[in-house]
Order: sequence, then structure tokens, then C-alpha cells
Amino acid sequence: MTVIAVAEGDVSPGVLGFLVVAALGLALYLLVKSMNKQISKIEVPSEAELKAEMESKRRGESNDQTAESNDSDKAR
Repeated sequence: MTVIAVAEGDVSPGVLGFLVVAALGLALYLLVKSMNKQISKIEVPSEAELKAEMESKRRGESNDQTAESNDSDKAR
């Protein structure tokens, strides 16, 4: 059996070091758990909804341009 000798001047983290690391680990766990809860509340639109929105914007822009050209024709 090998016995490791520790010199009198050596310092080890001991119980306090373990408790600090354990507290940091627990805090990290709780933060990740909270982050996942917050992220799950975010509503992300589907691709179909995004495409429909883009199409409606395009139609709105083309209708605006058509209305502007009709207004300029009436002014003449």
C-alpha cells in the first residue's frame, strides 16, 4: 500500500473547497433549469406562418404601389 505523505506546509482545499464547488454546481443547475423554463415560453412562428406573413407584406407593398400610381393618374 502506498502512503502519500503530506508536508506540513502544504495546503489542501478541504471541506470548505468542496462546499464552494458544490454550491457553484447547484447554482449552475438552478440557473440552467430556469433558463430552460424561460426559453420554453418563447413562441417561435412556423415557416408556414413566416411565408404567409411575407406574402401578405408583398401584397400590401404591391397594392400600395398600385394605389400610388392610380392617384398620380387621377391628378393629371
